[in-house]
Amino acid sequence: MSERSGAGAAPADRVQLSGALRDLCEEANQAHLATVLPDGSPHSVPVWIGIEGERVAFLTDPGSRKARNIARDPRVAISVTDREQPFTMAMIRGRVVDRIEGDGAWEIIDRISAVYTEGPYPRGEQRVVFLVEPEHLTTTAY
Repeated sequence: MSERSGAGAAPADRVQLSGALRDLCEEANQAHLATVLPDGSPHSVPVWIGIEGERVAFLTDPGSRKARNIARDPRVAISVTDREQPFTMAMIRGRVVDRIEGDGAWEIIDRISAVYTEGPYPRGEQRVVFLVEPEHLTTTAY
């Protein structure tokens, strides 16, 4: 099974996070985020993800390599693999459209953390949340 959706459609046909893709993003699955380094090469790291409305959310240290890359170039790609069935996966390409800090970020971070750890995210480290507007989606299951 494969499902594809792409950019270039009219705003009413905006890419939707639904079905198997939404399920993958709302569970404690393996996700990797790719950003673009200053020299144009890719930078890929594992991240926790969640869904906020129709956007994919992830958290990071505000001074991390990925945060610096996004400040310069908001294009990202996220791959998600089902932890129980590694041949069920999704690929998301899009742009970071929002950076959330402070109490608003911690509310989202705690929701994401609860999925992965069944508890709130430990305080003591500075964190921000980035929201990705999907432009192209692909889901596959074998």
